[in-house]
Amino acid sequence: MNHLPTNNKTCKKELGCWVAILTLLLTALVPTAEAQQTLDLEQCRQMALESNYGLRNAKEKTTATQNLEKAALWQMLPKVGFTGGYSWMQKSVNLLSDEQKERLSNIGNTAEADLSQAIHDEFNQLPFGGQIIADALDNVIANSNLSSNLNAIGSDLVNDLETDTRNVAFGVVTLTQPIYLGGKLRALYRSAQLANRLAGIEYDKKQEETLIAVDEAYWQVLSVKHKKELAQRYADLLDTLNRNVEAMVEAQVATRGDLANVRVKLNEAQMSLTKASNGLILAKMLLAQRCGIPLDTDFEVAEASPLQIGTTDSNDIDMNSVWQKRREMQMLRISDSIALQAQRVAASTLKPNVGFTGGYLFSNPNLFNGFKNEVGGTFFAGLAVNIPIAHPGGIYSLKAAKAKRRQVTYQIEEAKQMIELQVNKLNFELQLAYKKLAQAQSNLTHAEENLKLATESFHSGLCSSSDLMAAQTAWLQAQTEILDAEIEIEMNALYLRQALGD
Repeated sequence: MNHLPTNNKTCKKELGCWVAILTLLLTALVPTAEAQQTLDLEQCRQMALESNYGLRNAKEKTTATQNLEKAALWQMLPKVGFTGGYSWMQKSVNLLSDEQKERLSNIGNTAEADLSQAIHDEFNQLPFGGQIIADALDNVIANSNLSSNLNAIGSDLVNDLETDTRNVAFGVVTLTQPIYLGGKLRALYRSAQLANRLAGIEYDKKQEETLIAVDEAYWQVLSVKHKKELAQRYADLLDTLNRNVEAMVEAQVATRGDLANVRVKLNEAQMSLTKASNGLILAKMLLAQRCGIPLDTDFEVAEASPLQIGTTDSNDIDMNSVWQKRREMQMLRISDSIALQAQRVAASTLKPNVGFTGGYLFSNPNLFNGFKNEVGGTFFAGLAVNIPIAHPGGIYSLKAAKAKRRQVTYQIEEAKQMIELQVNKLNFELQLAYKKLAQAQSNLTHAEENLKLATESFHSGLCSSSDLMAAQTAWLQAQTEILDAEIEIEMNALYLRQALGD
C-alpha cells in the first residue's frame, strides 16, 4: 500500500495531470476526425473532371478549332487593308534635263532670232525695198517684247515641271474579294468545321476515359477495403483458435505441434492483413491522384451501387447501332470527310482562280495634278484571273490526297472488325464473371456450413485444429472469390457499356 497517495492534495494533483493528458489526446484526435471525409463515386467523378489536365488540354483544343473555323469562314468574305509609307530623297525627280531647261528658258530669244532670220531671207529676195521692209519688221518684233514673253513662258514651264519629290508620302486602301478559287475556300471552311466536331468528340472520349479510370480506382479501393475486412475477420478467427489451442495445450488435450501450426497460420493471416492494409493505402493514393487531390489525403469511400447491366446473346447485339455510337467510329468518319475536303483542295490547284480587287490610292505630292505639294488620290478596281495550264505538281498532289482517303477507308473497315471482336469478347467475359459469382456463392454456402460444423466439432473435441483451419481457409477462399467475381462483373459491365457506346 506504500504506492498509494498519502493525502487528498496529492490525489488531486495526479487527477489533474491525467485530465490534462486526456485533454491533449482529444485535442489531437479531433482535427483528424474532422479532416477525414467520405467520398462517393459521383464526387470522385466530378473532382476528376475538374482537375484532369488531359481534359483541360482537350478543352483548349476545342477552343482553338472553333476559332480556326471562324478564320476559315472569313477567308471567303471581303478583306480590307491599308498600306502606307513615307520616303525622303536627297534630290527630286527631274522630268527635264539641264539642256532642256536652258532651251525652254531662252525660247523667246531663240524664236526672235529664227523669226528675224526668216524675214530677212524672204524680203531680201525682193528687187526693191526688201531690206527696208525687213529692218522695219525687225524693229516691230523687237519692240513687241516677244522674246521676253516667250522666255517667261519657258521659265514658268521649267518651274512647273520641277517635282518636289524629296519628301513623298503615300497610302492605299484595298478591298479584296475572292470570287472563285476552284472550291478551295469552301473545302477549307468545311475542313475547319469537321476539325471542330472532331475536337468535340475527342473531348467527350477523353472525358469518358477519365470517368472509367476513376471508376476502376474507386472499385479497386472498395475491393481492397473488403478484402482487408475479410483478412481481419480471418485473423480474428485464427486468434480465437490460437487462444483455444493454448488452453487445450495447458489442459494437455492438444500438442504443441498443433499450437505451432495454428500460430503459423495466424502469422500468415496477420501478414495478409498487413498487405491488405498497405494495398488499401496504395489504392487510395491512386484514386486520389485520379481525383486531383493530394496523395496523403485521408478519406473513406462510400459503397456504390453496381451497374445494372446483364449479358446478351452475341447474335442479338446490333453492331450497326454500336458502330454509329462508338466515338472511335465517329472520329474515323469525320477523318474520312476531312480527307475528302483535302482532296478537293488539291483539285482546286488545277482549276481557274478569279478574284476582285479595288480601293483608293493617294499620295503627296499629287501624282494626278502635276506633282503639286498636296494630297491627291483616285479610286481603282479590277479583276484577276489565273488559269493553270501545265501543273504536274497539282496532279500528283491530287493523287496523294486520294490515296490518303483510301487509307482512312481501310481504317474504318478494320475498326469495325476490332469493335465487333471487342464487344463479343467483353460480353463473353461478363457472362463468365456471372458464372464465377454464382459458383462462388454456392461455394460460400458450403464453406459457411462446413465452417459451422467444424467449429462445433472442434469445441466438442471431434475434430482437430487442422481440420478447423482447413474449414476457415476454405471459407476465406470462398469469400475472396465472391469479392473478385463481383469486382470482375463491375469492371466487365463498365467496359461492355463503353464498348457498346452507351
